[in-house]
Amino acid sequence: MEFQSEEAAKNFYEEYARREGFVVRLDRCHRSEVDKQIISRRFSCNKQGFHVRVRNKTKPVHKPRASIREGCEAMMYVKVNTCGKWVVTKFVKEHSHLLNASALPYNSLIESKDRIIQQLAKELEHQDRLCQHYRRQLFSLLETVDEQTKCLSTKVELVVNTVKKLENEVQKPLI
Repeated sequence: MEFQSEEAAKNFYEEYARREGFVVRLDRCHRSEVDKQIISRRFSCNKQGFHVRVRNKTKPVHKPRASIREGCEAMMYVKVNTCGKWVVTKFVKEHSHLLNASALPYNSLIESKDRIIQQLAKELEHQDRLCQHYRRQLFSLLETVDEQTKCLSTKVELVVNTVKKLENEVQKPLI
């Protein structure tokens, strides 16, 4: 897709987000080193990334607020091409969280039971994705544990053999 300006791209993605049921975060941008004009911009879901708390020892401790960030990767990346148009170069549609069901198109026509079924189906889909993610993480962890177990076993065997060798040398009568 092409847009006349960064603002047009932003408006498009915000309208898309409103229809899908999420909020847009203006993410990173890159500027030209020549004239410092923005030459690319990333629009993300507001649940993109994770909040990193940095403790400042000079300021008083305040009650921490809950973070809404969940590591969602949904986004649209636009760049200025040689003609000055803003072109979508990357688009990730999938969200790692539930979307706001009330923002779905034609929602006023859907009866309340259908809306609940739709929301439960989305929740189930979300939980399936989470389950798949956790399963991949578990398999990765098990592989790491298996590798570490083999490595440790080799080292333990080496130590046992060394101890046996030393015991045999100590038990041999001196000639």
